[in-house]
Amino acid sequence: MFNNRTKIKALLASAETGQEVIVMGWVRTFRNNQFIALNDGSTNHNLQVVIALGLVNDDTLKRLTTGTSIKVAGTVVPSLGKGQSVEVQATTLEILGDSDADKYPLQPKKHSLEFLREKAHLRFRTNTFGAIFRVRHALAFAVHQFFNSRGFVYLHTPIITASDAEGAGEMFRVTTLPMDGSAPKNDDGSINYGEDFFGKSTNLTVSGQLEGELGAMAFSDIYTFGPTFRAENSNTARHLAEFWMIEPEVAFNDLEDNMDLAEDFIQYLIKYVMDNNLEDLEFLDQRLAEEEKQKPQAERQEFGLLEKLRFVTDNKFERITYTEAIQILLDSPHYKKKKFKYDVSWGIDMQSEHERYLVEKHFKKPVIVTNYPAAIKAFYMRLNDGCEAGKQTVAAMDILAPGIGEIVGGSQREERLEKLEARMADMHIPAEEMSWYLDTRRFGSVPHAGFGLGFERMVLFVTGMTNIRDVIPFARTPKNCEF
Repeated sequence: MFNNRTKIKALLASAETGQEVIVMGWVRTFRNNQFIALNDGSTNHNLQVVIALGLVNDDTLKRLTTGTSIKVAGTVVPSLGKGQSVEVQATTLEILGDSDADKYPLQPKKHSLEFLREKAHLRFRTNTFGAIFRVRHALAFAVHQFFNSRGFVYLHTPIITASDAEGAGEMFRVTTLPMDGSAPKNDDGSINYGEDFFGKSTNLTVSGQLEGELGAMAFSDIYTFGPTFRAENSNTARHLAEFWMIEPEVAFNDLEDNMDLAEDFIQYLIKYVMDNNLEDLEFLDQRLAEEEKQKPQAERQEFGLLEKLRFVTDNKFERITYTEAIQILLDSPHYKKKKFKYDVSWGIDMQSEHERYLVEKHFKKPVIVTNYPAAIKAFYMRLNDGCEAGKQTVAAMDILAPGIGEIVGGSQREERLEKLEARMADMHIPAEEMSWYLDTRRFGSVPHAGFGLGFERMVLFVTGMTNIRDVIPFARTPKNCEF
């Protein structure tokens, strides 16, 4: 029977000796033909298994190489070695799966992150990625726990959709039409998607927000948590073509309520991981500290990982308007010394370097920026009243975090039908195709708000990693769709 095994994390945590146990896992190292460092993925800490001389034959000993999977029955005894309080004195050992030592790519040494991205199917077995993906799991669980405890309804919004929620146009098309040029055509030579599977042009979703708003108009409080897709040809450390988004939508909330919810949410997620995955965070904190030592002094981060996380949970976020943010940037020594790559002026879509300056240099804590220019924001964001001529703003908010810039984007939604229709017309969004969305403004419209949190951006922030490809199991990026 395999269901009576003890997980290594539980065994090390109890430190109880004398009991008979069965453990299973993968060999990390085997030395002196006697000591096995065994890991089963439940923790970064290995369990030392001691094999008495003569317990297994020489052929079996030769098979105990890095990566081999084994089943061990034995007695938990006090350990004389450093780093662990207990070990297992083996009474039987069975090899479940061999690992060719000459071909297994993960040898007991330090591997670069670039190398491990090429071995993404095996990198879970390393300490770094073991810690990252246990933290990712904890964050995902905490997302559901946070919203469930507050009475939100979890809504599954469609993966395949005919709408472009962001108006970005950077979408992956979904079609069953032939790609050999024989697809049916319209009179003007364009493809006739009326003959396609869904009878219209469809794509992978870029956001569940619009459908989420429909749910909020009935349940008041909903959230989505699912995959989203952008066909944006951005081969950077911050972009993925497939990523996960969390998007709450709340009826009867305004912009201030929205900011409060987002701040509470981020702090809750971080506290949950610090309470439940401290061992993994301590490992990642140490890893980051070692990485920082290799950088020039001027490029080093001011805070360690755990210090940064505690700073976020223990302090209120700074709240400023977009106009105030631009003025801070214009008055900054950084701008005056021409250290920004991108120019600063009212109306720009702030770049990551601008956002990080506000967070890391000026305020030194997370910042919520509100009331952005309408021209750079989506059609559904509520127009602010009483704006200066030429400076129309919307009730939008972005949360900027140390190390990565924007982590949350949201707004109060435009609940006034006439203003929403006018905005859609200005942005050339066909109202007839969005009639279902406009019905929420025709029948019992209410003030409402919501935001989107890029889940991988959150995992980046909490783990201290710097490349988004390292916090998702199998990254989908331009020219890359392995595994």
